[in-house]
Amino acid sequence: MSICKELGIEYPIFCGAMARITWHELVGAVSEAGGLGVLASGGMTAEQLRDEIRKTRETTVKPFGVNLMLQMNNIPELVEVICEEKVAVVTTGAGNPAPYIPQLKAAGVKIFPVIASVKHAKKMEAAGADGVIAEGQEAGGHIGSVSTMSLIPQIVDAVNIPVIAAGGTGDGRTVAAMYALGAQGIQAGTIFLASEECQISQNYKDAIIKASDTDTIVTGRKAKDPVRALKTPMLEKFLDMEHNNASFSDLEHLTVGSLKRAVDGDLENGTPMCGEIAGLIKEVKTSREIIVSLFEEADKIAQSLVINR
Repeated sequence: MSICKELGIEYPIFCGAMARITWHELVGAVSEAGGLGVLASGGMTAEQLRDEIRKTRETTVKPFGVNLMLQMNNIPELVEVICEEKVAVVTTGAGNPAPYIPQLKAAGVKIFPVIASVKHAKKMEAAGADGVIAEGQEAGGHIGSVSTMSLIPQIVDAVNIPVIAAGGTGDGRTVAAMYALGAQGIQAGTIFLASEECQISQNYKDAIIKASDTDTIVTGRKAKDPVRALKTPMLEKFLDMEHNNASFSDLEHLTVGSLKRAVDGDLENGTPMCGEIAGLIKEVKTSREIIVSLFEEADKIAQSLVINR
């Protein structure tokens, strides 16, 4: 069964869950356009999540998901809300979802953990996941160490569940490439930062549109917690301090609250998380325009490859 039929969506695209960014406005728009919007529950209480789920339902009757950042202390309460509200899909990150999979599956929820290695893909399949989101290091936010191009075919060969490709998808060419590598669909975040429905500041959107291919930076590699974002003066200072072996407390002091600062428009002292694909984004569009153009272009490319074989 295709991922679209399994999830009841029109286009095989998940909107990557981005903390403080994928609220109901964007999630509902992506789902209404035929993709799968995904609420980011990180930092929410159970009742805040319930409120966002219900607000999303006011904008669309189509399926959407919730992401669980498993380092949060209130995951059991969030899982209860997800089950009670009959959310269609859960994606997970920053931990092992295995303890919650039986409860979620009993409630009819599909589970797609985000993973960055073959080893973890196999573990998630054994735990009962319905599919995996294989994320390469080209992605924005917290990343692994393997590129998408190398990661996807190895994971496709290693598991028998659907693989969703994440990291480095920003136009129809990259979508077609993920299909060629064996993925059944894609997850994308950066392209939706430049959507009309996204609630980040205009400064943040403008910075993405102006970005070149080399305008992202990865911090936190020494601490084995790498994060990709657009370069800012604060992050370049962080990288310099990191290379000079600054203490964890000094680095944390510099970055605490920095994502919110970026979302609110402070690109001097913020962390505007963003993938390498930002260099392809040239204008703000609606979520529907983004999704339709991605798959129309991907289909044309696929047809041309057959014709010119």
